[in-house]
Amino acid sequence: MKYITREIERKFIKMNSFFKAVLVTGARQVGKTTMLKHLAAGTNRTYVSMDNAMVRDLAQRDPVLFFQTYKPPILIDEVQKAPELFEQIKIMCDESDEKGLFWLTGSQQYKMMERVRETLAGRIGILELYGFSQREKNGLVFEEELDFSLETLQKRQQRIEKNNVVKVFNHIWEGGMPQVYGVDEELRSEYYNSYIDTYLMRDVAEVGGITNAVKFRRFLAGCAALVSEQVNYATLAESADISAPTAKEWLKILEGLHIVYLLEPYSNNELKRLSKTPKLYFCDTGLCAYLSMWLTAQTLMNGAASGHYYENYVVMELVKNYAYSKSKINLSYYRDSNAKEIDVLIEENDTIHPLEIKKSSSPDRREVKKYGLLEKASLKQGNGGIVCMCEQPIPIDEQNCFIPSNLI
Repeated sequence: MKYITREIERKFIKMNSFFKAVLVTGARQVGKTTMLKHLAAGTNRTYVSMDNAMVRDLAQRDPVLFFQTYKPPILIDEVQKAPELFEQIKIMCDESDEKGLFWLTGSQQYKMMERVRETLAGRIGILELYGFSQREKNGLVFEEELDFSLETLQKRQQRIEKNNVVKVFNHIWEGGMPQVYGVDEELRSEYYNSYIDTYLMRDVAEVGGITNAVKFRRFLAGCAALVSEQVNYATLAESADISAPTAKEWLKILEGLHIVYLLEPYSNNELKRLSKTPKLYFCDTGLCAYLSMWLTAQTLMNGAASGHYYENYVVMELVKNYAYSKSKINLSYYRDSNAKEIDVLIEENDTIHPLEIKKSSSPDRREVKKYGLLEKASLKQGNGGIVCMCEQPIPIDEQNCFIPSNLI
């Protein structure tokens, strides 16, 4: 398979020239190792994986001897399996002025990140890689930063074919795992089944001591049934026959493994009585569709849950866009005690960009009236609109547009 350029490469190369160590985290099988091996091609960088039991044993037992054997510049895969290395990496960073000595990948986030932050603060840059975005599959890297202005959207529109609901749902159903890109329905199904059985079950057993595979699979299916909705721990607990506190713990583990993404509710001192419950999305829509037994892209597109999957897709395209972009933003959603909701709020430079998400190609323009709910907030309201299946950007008013979902 031809290598697909990842949007995060730009940011990785920049951080590599600034930090002595760079860590790429993310779910298993999203392409962390493939990307770093591609970037290391033609250089003298040593590659070593902590999946190799003998190498891992050496790293855990004698980090000094490990680095005498495998000298920097080095790429260490699945570094979370040998956290004993972090202390020695710190010493070696402090002894050298050279940048980019250590490239690290890791999947199990919480415990590893605690160790990394304690030991390597100030010496390491941390990036998060997700599965393929639709832009990456299309071989597109947009030059313009996404600001939701009509001008930016029109520039992007010139570089891409028109929004197409069949293509969008093929992408949603297929998901972003590099291994399932372009394979048929049978192989995709087998891949996700073994992904859960091998990687996921092993990881949740290691991280959270979860050993009941039947209950855990039911829990995963319960999460998939709640996609794009507010988290309901009682419902999740019921689906797997576990207690609500256990459901909360399991969901936290899935978030740490980058299987689910929890979109936090907007909070603001000037606005009272806002929801405190996050919304649940899957980092990979293909895994979610597999868990809910949507056997083809066609049945998913025409099914009752298609709007929820479309929302999940848009939210994750935004998450990926901002994970790889230059700007730091805060992503949230708005819901108040009157059940008034705005799907996504993007806060950037004291400006708030409100977005509604609709699968329709011609949604009701009055949806943007809801954005008046934000007038009491202390932030300036910027460009926003309705992300939908329209074919080109069309202004609604001075600040808002109908935004084709393939432009984000």
